[in-house]
Amino acid sequence: MLEWPNLLRELITLFVVIDPIGSLPVFLYATAHVPKELHRSFALRAVLVAGVVLLAFLIGGQFLLESLGLRLGSFQVAGGIVLFLFALSMIFGEPKPTQEIEAAERDHLAGAVFPLAMPSIASPGAMLAIVILTDNHSNPVSDQIITAALLLLVLAVTLALLLMAGKIGRLMGTTGASVISRVMGIILATVAVDATLGGLDALGILNLSPVAQPTLGSG
Repeated sequence: MLEWPNLLRELITLFVVIDPIGSLPVFLYATAHVPKELHRSFALRAVLVAGVVLLAFLIGGQFLLESLGLRLGSFQVAGGIVLFLFALSMIFGEPKPTQEIEAAERDHLAGAVFPLAMPSIASPGAMLAIVILTDNHSNPVSDQIITAALLLLVLAVTLALLLMAGKIGRLMGTTGASVISRVMGIILATVAVDATLGGLDALGILNLSPVAQPTLGSG
């Protein structure tokens, strides 16, 4: 059973990689020409599609890797590197909403599935994080169920924010979303380094001693 520090760590990780706040400007853009009475259904559809994709990775992501003969430790290292690069883009590059709104402007298929469900909510970083957090070899099924519950909690928060997007968008503005995205990028960079070190440890390249951490728990 996951302890409270590890529960908090996983919850923060999922919140950062899914980034519900960063999805608000994407939702506002995607629904700009959608009748207001359909906004609720629009948000529900986007979160449902994202949830199905992420749960599919939670259930079958590691099986897919192992069927290809890939070790999870190698995936953790690769995932950590990708997450770190993703975090750098959040910190130094254009914020997530700007990138995805521009993608929607180049493609007339803007809507609940693209770019809101994917890649805004179910981002590549979120898919990678889900597989890393639910290692079948080190985490029992009960812990994976808890991780799935945390994922559903973050998706529920995402849905709640999308349903209040109009009011929140006026309050936060583009600048506020950009600042929050960069702060989350710093947190995600730390998570990525921890995942990379954990992968090297699993491969036997490093021998890391567990370090007690009062807030987020040990890696």
